[in-house]
Amino acid sequence: MSTLKKFKLDGQEVGTVNISPQLAEAEANTQMIKDYIVAIRENQRQWSASTKGRSEVVHTTKKPYKQKGTGNARQGSLVSPQFRGGGIVHGPKPKFDQHVRINKKEKKAAIRALIGEKIRSGNLHVVDSFNLDAPKTKTVAGFLGKMNTTGRVLFLGEGEWAEFEAESEKIRVSVRCEKHDNFIKSMRNIPKARFSLAQNISGYDVIVAKDLYMTEAALKEIEAWLCQDDEKSSSKKG
Repeated sequence: MSTLKKFKLDGQEVGTVNISPQLAEAEANTQMIKDYIVAIRENQRQWSASTKGRSEVVHTTKKPYKQKGTGNARQGSLVSPQFRGGGIVHGPKPKFDQHVRINKKEKKAAIRALIGEKIRSGNLHVVDSFNLDAPKTKTVAGFLGKMNTTGRVLFLGEGEWAEFEAESEKIRVSVRCEKHDNFIKSMRNIPKARFSLAQNISGYDVIVAKDLYMTEAALKEIEAWLCQDDEKSSSKKG
């Protein structure tokens, strides 16, 4: 079983963490990973660009100048595309929903392979906890300096959700706890640094970031989510 060093936010090493072989040794088809990343980027597009054609432009219908005698080409209206403020030729229009469906198993396999690559390259680091008593950017910046980290950084924290049932309407709702707020406020002024909950991890964020820093609890959440299918399939084969 693979192991990774575990650190505190002061840069001190406090032990090791065992990593599941299904995650540490994960690989996937490169074309599948590319299709997954392309689908993510396609789904981020708004498709809201809109331009007006000559039939939609509100303008005078008077001729710019008389038909003959000026030495210029004949012009019929100021809404023509060649005039400033005229209609746009073949311009973009809002499109219908262009959402690209992502297969759940392929998504898990791609994220699992991308995290496995970070582990093997030594760019995934485990932190004991992101808990801070108060927001302090100097603490996080100093930690990254001690870890010799340069480039884009992705911090992953464990998800904390409290579920309760309202007595009046008897509806179950989920409310996000404010456990990581001090840490988020501490790192948001650091260039090229981003924070996300482990349950919201995106393969695009993983592949763009040079280094990943996650809490031990977040690592366990990711292992439980990404490796459970492999464990089930292996148990069925056995």
